[in-house]
Amino acid sequence: MKLLHSGKVRDVYLDGEDLVLVASDRVSIYDVVLPTAIPDKGRVLTQLSLWWFDRLADLVPHHVISGTDVPPEFAGRAVRCRRLSMLPVECIARGYLAGLGLEEYRKHGTVSGVPLPDGLVEGSKLPEPIFTPTTKAPVGEHDEFMTFDDVVAAVGANTATRLRELTLAVYTRGAETAAASGIIVADTKLEFGVGADGGIVLADEVLTPDSSRFWPADSWEPGHPQFAFDKQFLREWSQGLDWDRTAPGPKIPADVVAATRARYVEAYERITGRDL
Repeated sequence: MKLLHSGKVRDVYLDGEDLVLVASDRVSIYDVVLPTAIPDKGRVLTQLSLWWFDRLADLVPHHVISGTDVPPEFAGRAVRCRRLSMLPVECIARGYLAGLGLEEYRKHGTVSGVPLPDGLVEGSKLPEPIFTPTTKAPVGEHDEFMTFDDVVAAVGANTATRLRELTLAVYTRGAETAAASGIIVADTKLEFGVGADGGIVLADEVLTPDSSRFWPADSWEPGHPQFAFDKQFLREWSQGLDWDRTAPGPKIPADVVAATRARYVEAYERITGRDL
């Protein structure tokens, strides 16, 4: 195999005509890779993504060829995929107000150019899910909000419209599915590519603790930060540090590593009903 790319979290290898996507235990916040790994994180991202790909296949084709036909040293945290031409947009759906979306709303009353009602607070449920795309920043740089018109300029009107439709459909299916396990999907980030036949294909990871905000439904209360089964816990920990959100990131203490791992594992086990 040939290493093609090493990203913030994933390494991509070429194996014949296929790609092998390997999820590491690295973790990034604010687009900065931290120097401390989270044990089993790669397994959670991979196995949860595979679970979701199976349950979304009727909505959109995906890139997975196999979750088991991978080199033994990567077993459990790698996926064999078909090659795609990736689209230059991070496709985000939001059903609740949090994170950078909340910051943008407080400044302008909008997120990615989508106007929202007055009076919303942190954790508020939106009247309906919205499409709030961002740019794809290189490692060490930060994603920036895009309007729908920006997406049209980048990929064309037909593709932009289809990306919005698919993103909202995947989010809606994911939110409804997770709700049965008592988990709110506040938002999620998706990536799409174009296959050899010209069709749009869901790729990378899907509805994981790295790409989504997961909150326990029984403790959800707008007006303050929510308990999170995702890396929001790390973001909040980092806010108490003297760190300007640029590389190099801070080392993570052992107790914070353990608490982060526990949240990732609980998200996986609650959503899938399986033991890690």
